Amino acid sequence: MTTLTPPGSGVFQRLTLSLYSRVAEKNRLHAARAAQALAAVIRQDLERSIAFHQRAAARLTRQALRLIEADPVLRQRFEELDSIPGIAQTSAIPLLAELGMLAPDLDARQWVASAGLDPREYSSGRSVHKKVRISKTGNRHLRRALYMPALVAVQHDPHLRAFYQHLLARGKAKMQALVAVMRKLLHAIFGMFKHHQLYDGSKLFCRPAQISIQAA
Repeated sequence: MTTLTPPGSGVFQRLTLSLYSRVAEKNRLHAARAAQALAAVIRQDLERSIAFHQRAAARLTRQALRLIEADPVLRQRFEELDSIPGIAQTSAIPLLAELGMLAPDLDARQWVASAGLDPREYSSGRSVHKKVRISKTGNRHLRRALYMPALVAVQHDPHLRAFYQHLLARGKAKMQALVAVMRKLLHAIFGMFKHHQLYDGSKLFCRPAQISIQAA
C-alpha cells in the first residue's frame, strides 16, 4: 500500500518542531528569569538577616565587655583567656559564659566530661570494639567555643602545634588530634583560672615542633 505524503508536509513538520522549540525556550527563559528574581530576593533577605545579626552581635559584645570590665573575677579570667594563642575577644566571651555555668567544685577531668570531650570506647552486644570517640554527652556550646581556638592554636602556638603533629605522627586522625588539643586547652584554662596565671604553652607539651606533616 502506498502512502501519499501531502506536498510540503516536511515544511509543516519543521515549522511545528520550531514552534515547540520556541515555546520550550520561552518557558526556560521565563523559569530562568524567575529563578534569578527569586535568587535576588533570597540574597537580599539573607544580606538583611546577616546585617541584623552582625549588629546584634556587636551590641551584645559591647554589653558583655561592660559586664566583664565591671567584675574583677571576670576581667581577670578574660585577660587569662586572651593570653592563649587562638583565643581573642570573639572566643573568650562565649568561653567565659559557658565555663561560668560549671559547678565551682569540679576538677579538670570533670570539666572535660562536662564538655563531652572525654574519650569513650564503644562496643556492640557481641563485644565488637569500635574506635574510641568522645562522649558528646556534655555541653555542645562549650565544645563549639573550644573548636576554633584549637584550630587556630595548632597553627600559631608552637607547643600545641607540636602536640598536634605528634599525635598525627602516631597515626591519629586529624579530628582526633584536634579534639585532643581541645582537651589540652580546657586543662590549661582550668589551671590558669585556678592559679591566676597567663598562658604558658610549655606546660602543655615541651617537645620541639620537629615533625613535618604534609598538609592535606
